[in-house]
Amino acid sequence: MSGTIGGVDPGILEREPELARLASAVREAADGAGSVALVFGEAGIGKSSLVKAMPDRLPHGTRILLGQCDDLATRRPLGPFRDLVGSVGAELARAVTEGGDRHRVYEALQGELAGVPHPAVLVVEDVHWADEASLDALRFLVRRMDRLPAVLVLTYRDDELSREHPLRDLLGQVSRTDRVHRLPLARLSKSAVHALSSASRLDPAQVYEVTSGNPFFVTEVLAAGGTGGVPPTVVDAVLARLRGLDGRTVDALEQLAVVPSAVERPLVDALLTGGVAVLAAAEQRGLLVVTPERVAFRHELIRRAVADSLPAARRIDLNREVLTALMLRPGSDPARVVHHAAQAGDQDAIARYGPRAARDATEAGAHREAAAQLRLVLRQRHRYTPAELADLLERYAVECYTVADSVEAVAAQRDAVALRRSLGDTLTLGADLRWLSRIHWWAGHAEEAQDAAREAIAVLEHAGDDRLLALALSNTAQLRMLSDRYAEAIAHGERAIALARRADDPAILAHALNNVGTARWRSGDPDGRRQVEESLAVALAAGEVEHACRSYANIIWSLLDDLRYAEADRFLPPALELADRAEHLGFLNYLHVEQAMRRLAAADWDDAEREAEYGMRDFVPARCPALTVLARVRVRCGRPGADELLTQAQEIAVRAGELQRMGPVAAARAEAAWLRGDHAAVIEAAEPVHAQAAHLDHGPYRAELGYWLSKVGHPVAVDDSDHPYALQAAGEWKRAADLWQQAGCPYEHAAALAESPDPADRLTALTELDALGAEPLARLVRTELRTLGVRHIPRGPHAATRGNPGGLTERQLQVVRLLVDGLTNPEIADRLVVSVRTVDNHVRAVLEKLDAPTRGQAAVRATELGLLPYGET
Repeated sequence: MSGTIGGVDPGILEREPELARLASAVREAADGAGSVALVFGEAGIGKSSLVKAMPDRLPHGTRILLGQCDDLATRRPLGPFRDLVGSVGAELARAVTEGGDRHRVYEALQGELAGVPHPAVLVVEDVHWADEASLDALRFLVRRMDRLPAVLVLTYRDDELSREHPLRDLLGQVSRTDRVHRLPLARLSKSAVHALSSASRLDPAQVYEVTSGNPFFVTEVLAAGGTGGVPPTVVDAVLARLRGLDGRTVDALEQLAVVPSAVERPLVDALLTGGVAVLAAAEQRGLLVVTPERVAFRHELIRRAVADSLPAARRIDLNREVLTALMLRPGSDPARVVHHAAQAGDQDAIARYGPRAARDATEAGAHREAAAQLRLVLRQRHRYTPAELADLLERYAVECYTVADSVEAVAAQRDAVALRRSLGDTLTLGADLRWLSRIHWWAGHAEEAQDAAREAIAVLEHAGDDRLLALALSNTAQLRMLSDRYAEAIAHGERAIALARRADDPAILAHALNNVGTARWRSGDPDGRRQVEESLAVALAAGEVEHACRSYANIIWSLLDDLRYAEADRFLPPALELADRAEHLGFLNYLHVEQAMRRLAAADWDDAEREAEYGMRDFVPARCPALTVLARVRVRCGRPGADELLTQAQEIAVRAGELQRMGPVAAARAEAAWLRGDHAAVIEAAEPVHAQAAHLDHGPYRAELGYWLSKVGHPVAVDDSDHPYALQAAGEWKRAADLWQQAGCPYEHAAALAESPDPADRLTALTELDALGAEPLARLVRTELRTLGVRHIPRGPHAATRGNPGGLTERQLQVVRLLVDGLTNPEIADRLVVSVRTVDNHVRAVLEKLDAPTRGQAAVRATELGLLPYGET
C-alpha cells in the first residue's frame, strides 16, 4: 500500500490555502520581492507532503532546491546544503563540499539563488535538526531574502522547540523581517477523516478519536485496518505493515532504520546482500521511497517506529554493520562515522574519527557540533598522550567559549593549563594562560581573569616570543581598561604596541591600540580617540573583522557615554554592516545593543526594545546592557517586568565587576526607585556605585548617579563638570534642559524642564512626557502641579490620540488578538517567537491598560474598543 488513500495523499488534504500562498510568494519573488516561508506543525502533520505537492502549484520554470536536516546525534555540518550538490552550480557545490570557508558558502548560496533561471525556491526540511553552520547560513540568507528572486521555505516541528532550542534565534530573526509567510499546518477536520475512512471498514469517528486528525496517523491506522481493528497506538499501526513481509525484507528494513537519514545507494548495496531488490515488498506497502540514488523511509516516524521496536542488542549490532561499511568507504563523513560508533559503543572508532569530525565542524562554523564531538572524544582521555590531550582540551574550551558554555570552557581550559604545566612547555603554557584569562573574563570571573593574565605575562616575559608576549600584554591592557584602571592599561598596552609593531602583526597591533586609546579617551585624554580610530583603520586594512568590530564598539560606546549621539550615528551603520556581512554574530548582537542605547536616548521605545532583544542571546557581554535598556523602557513607560530584568542585569554586573556594567544598572535601579517614591532604594542602588565612579573619576556615571542621590537629599560631593546631570544636581535645570535638547534626548529634556519652578515650564514638560508615553514621570509632574495650585492640568493623552483606543503598543495589540483566539501564554510565546516571561509581562500590561481583571474580560473589552481587525469577534 502506498502513502495515499484512494489516490489521495492525506498530507495535502485541506492544504490549498497554504499551497496558494506559497505560489503567490514565488510569483512575487519572480518580480524581485523574495521572502521566507515558515511551514510548521507537529510530527506527521504533512510538512513533507506539502513540499512534495508544491511543484505542481508553482509558476512554470520555478527552480526547486531541496535540502534535508537529519536526526543524527551530532549533526552533519552544512548537511542540508551538501544535499544540494548535483542540482546546483559548481561554485556552491565546491564551497559546501570543502566547507572550510563559511563566507564562501554564504556568497555561493546567495549567488545560486540570485542566478538564472529564477525564481528559485530553496526548501530546508526539518530545520529543528539543523547544525549550527547551517543555521548561520540561513541567518545570512534570511537577512537578504527580500532582495533575492527567491523564496526560502523552512519546515520544522514547533512542538519540539524548547526555550533554549538553537532554532529559536533564527525564528526570532525571521519574525523581524518585512516579508515572512507563517504557515502553521492544522490537523485534518472530522469531515476529511470521514472522507478518507469511507473506503475502509473502520468507524470514521473512531479513526478521528485515535488520530486526532494527524494525517500521518490517519494513514497508518487506515493502512492497518485490514488486520481487524484500530490499533491502540500508531507505532503498532506502523509495525502492522511489517507483518507478512519476508524475513529478509524485515531484516533489511531494520538495518536501514538505524540510519537517521536517506541512505545513499552505495551504502545500501554495502549493507544489503541482495541490494535494493529485497526492498520491493516494503516499497509496495508504502514504507519506503526507493530511487536510483538513495533509499529513504516514507516518513521519519516510520523509521523511528521500526528502530525503536528493536531490542538494544540488535540495534547495537546493526549500527556496527553501518559503522564497518562507512569505515571501509573512502571519504565517509566523519560525523556519520562517529554517530554510528557511539550507537555501537565502539570507543576506538570515536577516538580515531572524533577529532576529525570536530575539526570539520569547526571549519564549517558548526561550533555546537564541534563541541559535541569533542565532548565524546574527551570521555576517552586515557587514549591520548598528555600533549594530544592538552590540544583536544584547548580545542574544546575554544568551542565552548564560542557557543557560550562558560562552565565547560573554563573547566577544559583549566585542565589544559594543568597539562601544559606538567609538560614544561613555556610557550604553550603562556598561550593557554592568556586564553584562560579571556575565558574567565567572558564568563564573568573578573578576579580569576586578572590572575591568569598576570601569570601569562610572567611565563612569557623571557620566553623569547614577541608575538605571544604582545598578546598577553594586550589582553592585560584590555582587562585593566575594562576595570577602569587606565594608567595600568596604558602601560601594558604601549608595551604590546611596540612588540606588535616589531612582530609586524596587525591583529595584535589593532587590539592593543584599541585598549590604549579607549583607556585614554575614558580618562579624559583627547588623543585617545585618535588611537582607537587608528586601531579601526589598522584592523580594516588587514581584514581583521573581529578587531575592527571591537574598535567600532568601543568608539560608539564612548560617544554614547559622552552624549555625542549624532557622531555615534555616523559609526553605527558601517559597524553593523561589517558585522552583518562577516556574520560575526557576537559583535553584531553587541552593536545592536548599542543601537538600542541610542534609541533609548531618543525615547524611541519600540525600536530600543527591538534592538535590545538582539542582546538577549549567547554573547554574554551584550546581555547586561540589553537587559538594562529593556528595563529602562519599562520603567519610563510604566510597563511591568522592569525589576526582574534589573535583577538579572545586576547579577551579571556584579560578577563582571566593571563600572561600564554596574553604572547603567545602578542608574536604572535608582530611577525606578525614585519614580515609585522609594528614596531609601535610590540610595541603596546609587551610593556604592557612585563612590566607585567618583574614585575612578568616570564623569558620566558619577554625574548621573550623583544626580539621583541629590534628588532624594543624599549628600554628594559637588560635581563641577558640564554634564547635564551634574547641572541638574546643582539646580541649573535650564542649562541642563538645553544640553539634553541639543543632544537629542527628549525624555531627559522633559525631566529637566519639569524641575523648573515655573508652572508653565512644567506644563510644557508634561505635554512632552504625555507625547512620549512616559506615564510614571508624567503622573509625578501632575501631582506637583496640583501641589502648586495649578487648576487646568491636561488629563493626559486621550485614548483616541494614541496608536489605538486602548493605548497598546504594536506588540501588545498582537498579544491581545491572540488572547481573543484563546491561546495560552506559552502558545502566544511560540507564535511570536519570544519567551513566556515576555508574554507574561505583555499580558499583565494589556490587562492593566484595558482595565480588565481577567483574560476573558480583556477579550470583551478589546472587542468593544475595536482593537480587532475588521470582521473579528
